[in-house]
Amino acid sequence: MTMIQYIVDAFTDRLFCGNQAAVCVVEKWPSDSLMLSIAKENNFSETAYTKRNSDGTYDLRWFTPAAEIDFCGHATLATSFVILNYYEQQAEQIVFHTRFKGDFISARTSEGISLDFPKFNLNETDVTDQMEKTFGVRPLEAYMDRDVLCVFDDEKTIRDINPSREDLLKIGGLCVGVTAKGSGGYDCISRVFAPDIGLYEDPVTGSTHCMIAPYWSEKLGKNEIHAFQASERTGELLCTVKGDRVIICGKAVLFARSELNLD
Repeated sequence: MTMIQYIVDAFTDRLFCGNQAAVCVVEKWPSDSLMLSIAKENNFSETAYTKRNSDGTYDLRWFTPAAEIDFCGHATLATSFVILNYYEQQAEQIVFHTRFKGDFISARTSEGISLDFPKFNLNETDVTDQMEKTFGVRPLEAYMDRDVLCVFDDEKTIRDINPSREDLLKIGGLCVGVTAKGSGGYDCISRVFAPDIGLYEDPVTGSTHCMIAPYWSEKLGKNEIHAFQASERTGELLCTVKGDRVIICGKAVLFARSELNLD
């Protein structure tokens, strides 16, 4: 059995920046155990699997090295980049069916590829002593949905935070995002940690920006949010909050195309 796999850097226009994702385009679904084994072998934050349907739509699933997850933004961008550039060159948009979050629409734009995602809720939660211990600074506010989002008062705090994996696991949430108001043309700055799914820090996280962008949209009184994720690889996201949806636009670049030998 062979499978074509692409490795894409998402939310960037430069190689070795943004967030890596592997994208496997399949004709029929492999077993879950095989998809997980490939994700472990890749050892990226996500490996995406996509299959074309007879009506031209695509099914989409995402695996970390530890498990299948319900939603991944950067791997959706990477998959959109692969499909629009190598499989559906004439298409202006692609509809992805997902198992847990409904349908996503990816579309070509002058600024890259736009992704239509569901907005996360901003359920305010208590700022705890554990949060202060974890980050070395007490957050101003904290919110909970699938992920936890902690808000701080300055950009330097976000850049300097160095939490331990053990402390992060005590906060809860699939991912733990930290954010502050941005500068230099960015509305906000963030970092995202995900030890619960086997990652210490995620380089650029589209899904958590479905929580970060609505927060800053409310705080700044504007629908369009230019976000910067201050990981070592860095990345930027153009986010538009529209009702219960968040439109995230980004660029991507191809690093490699390979044939997997699965015999």
